[in-house]
Amino acid sequence: MNKLDERVVRHSPSRGAGSPDVWGIYEPDTGSIQYVCADPATKQAALIDVVWNFDPKHYRFSTGSMDQVLDLVAENGLTVAWVLDTHPHADHVMASAQLREHTGAPNAIGEKVPDIAAIWAEIYHMPDAFNAERDFDRLLAEGETLRLGDLEMRVMLSPGHTLGSITYVCGDAAFTHDTLMQPDAGTSRADFPGGDAAELWDSIQQILALPDETRLFVGHDYGTKDRKEPEWEATVAEHKARNIHVKDGTRREDWIERRETRDGTLALPDRILAALQINLRGGRLPEAESDGRHYLKLPVDRF
Repeated sequence: MNKLDERVVRHSPSRGAGSPDVWGIYEPDTGSIQYVCADPATKQAALIDVVWNFDPKHYRFSTGSMDQVLDLVAENGLTVAWVLDTHPHADHVMASAQLREHTGAPNAIGEKVPDIAAIWAEIYHMPDAFNAERDFDRLLAEGETLRLGDLEMRVMLSPGHTLGSITYVCGDAAFTHDTLMQPDAGTSRADFPGGDAAELWDSIQQILALPDETRLFVGHDYGTKDRKEPEWEATVAEHKARNIHVKDGTRREDWIERRETRDGTLALPDRILAALQINLRGGRLPEAESDGRHYLKLPVDRF
């Protein structure tokens, strides 16, 4: 895949009553898209899947991406009501804890994150490392709703990429994280511990059962051999018509075989073993040790 290295910000405007404004902010190092979802009437906003920049070559952190998100919030006169993540990310470090501290807004993630944490606590051999109830203000269940000004955000459990991934649906916008890619790129991987291709297929079908005009905002874009610019928005109808993996007429068993075969060729993301130790703490580093520094633990030969 080609490297997309230009920061891009795009606004998907509200379509009228019950429809949010959505801004997507591309993070080029990990191909992640960060979102601001806002009620046009009250200017209440949710920040979704914001990145705390991590350089895996030097093990250094910086705040350029979250600063960019907060600048957009200020420029548009928005007030942050929620700091949300769709799942504990494997390819980037989440900015949840820092944004909660900076904005005062509560942070939230899916209620199955403790189950994900249990898997990774065993992998890291750190049985007491993670406590989602401590590090998130809300653990959200299937069908639960959040108020965003005059709008409502509904939670859909969308497992497969992880066992506890969730989709946020707000009016005619759905934030579908690592399920779908853009129609010309297909779908996301399902091979991390706790992932399951069959479950991911079922989650994608639930997403594609939303109204055809629903805007689907994906979690990542890496471009294609034919497309150099990042993209992250397409409607349900567009995915059903032309998504190269799951368009109408695709058979479940064919997709599962294709997905599992492809996943078997993929390397681990270069940030995964650092990112999950931090993300399963809500984006907090482990407590500093006696020298005042923070340390991460890496399982050798586990993968």
